[in-house]
Amino acid sequence: MTYKLPDTTLSADIVAGWPTLWLNQDYRSGAIQNRDLPVRPTDVLEAKRNWERLAPLLETCFQELKETGGAIRSNLVELQGLRDALGYDSPDYGRLFIKADGDLPVAGSIKARGGVYEVFLFAEGLAKQSCLLSEGDDIRKLAGEQARAFFSNYTIAVGSTGNLGLSVGIAARALGFKATVHMSSDAKAWKVERLLRLGVEVVKHTADYTTAVENARIGAQSDPTIYFVDDEKSRHLFLGYSVAAFELAEQLETLDVRVDEDHPLFLYLPCGIGGAPGGVAFGAKAVFGDNVHAFFVEPVQSPCALVHMMSGSEELVSVYDVGLTNKTEADGMAVARMSAFVAIVMRELLAGIYTVADGDLLKMLLAAYETDGWRFEPSATAALLGPEFIVRHPHGKEFAAQQGIQEKLARATHILWTTGGSFVPDEQFQSFLTQAKAIS
Repeated sequence: MTYKLPDTTLSADIVAGWPTLWLNQDYRSGAIQNRDLPVRPTDVLEAKRNWERLAPLLETCFQELKETGGAIRSNLVELQGLRDALGYDSPDYGRLFIKADGDLPVAGSIKARGGVYEVFLFAEGLAKQSCLLSEGDDIRKLAGEQARAFFSNYTIAVGSTGNLGLSVGIAARALGFKATVHMSSDAKAWKVERLLRLGVEVVKHTADYTTAVENARIGAQSDPTIYFVDDEKSRHLFLGYSVAAFELAEQLETLDVRVDEDHPLFLYLPCGIGGAPGGVAFGAKAVFGDNVHAFFVEPVQSPCALVHMMSGSEELVSVYDVGLTNKTEADGMAVARMSAFVAIVMRELLAGIYTVADGDLLKMLLAAYETDGWRFEPSATAALLGPEFIVRHPHGKEFAAQQGIQEKLARATHILWTTGGSFVPDEQFQSFLTQAKAIS
């Protein structure tokens, strides 16, 4: 189908592929308590307890989690040299931190918070259902040979542009499951190769992400031994991501960073289909309430959340419907249509969405590496532009006025959520740097 966005300057910029900022006019205080939502704040607490119960098994399966007792956590790092390099030297920007999910153990991206969670939770449930694990048993039993032999009769399937497939494939193989990842045409070759080395079956599609997910779903529907991790609809993925908000709150408290009515918190979250940023944003609203404002960020040619949420349509609107190409160097965000589940949850919880050009993603990648040695994927650098949009863009100033926080911006805290990068091979990363230098 084709869809015409409202006839505004903002719509014209979106269709033309220009970076811009959209403010969600449905955004309102107290929306986290809406009982009509398909998830509740109490679900985030339950997910936190699930992570804690699974931790001993995670520690057993992954050597890199020994130091954290099985917790999958990333560092919170205050910007230093990069702050000046990005032009954030003015006190108007308050304090700025990188949430380094690109360095997350196990899967090297934010998808470790969702994919690993869902696979391990499924394994626990399957083992209990089959009487392999009884109430009171040590959950580390699921890493034993008997459990691995049992799990080998089942397959975990997922559709992915790359990073979710990596996290699901790694988690599944760690427990002995077979794994099948349906990869879209945008997936990077090195991600495919890494999965193949793990013994994961990779089905490569010539079409986009939506097609990869649909094929994975169809394959699972006819076989009871296949468990499908549904990135479009999964509550488990969503809630696995949401627990990151408790981790962030603990880190901010350790650093003596206040979040309250006079000290607002801003989150900038790269968005593909929306599960990871939606989950983090929902968890943050559950923890920080109205003192946190979450913004998604998308490529100018793949703003699936922006075009749908801006449209106000009940039926999902894709980027193709408004004439965009869905072509971007940011493979993790090359998604044409957002999750309907996330769209419903975020309707009144999301502050807004801004878009970025591929060239700017590469420039940010280069600046981050040359200044402080950060190794990001292009998609992960999208968050670095957030404070500029909020503090300097006309719509950002409009948002501050609407929220009554103009005079509080210098006391604000900005979290730049960098979502992937540490698993990128040296040769691929050097290619990113070469492209960035060519346009700088």
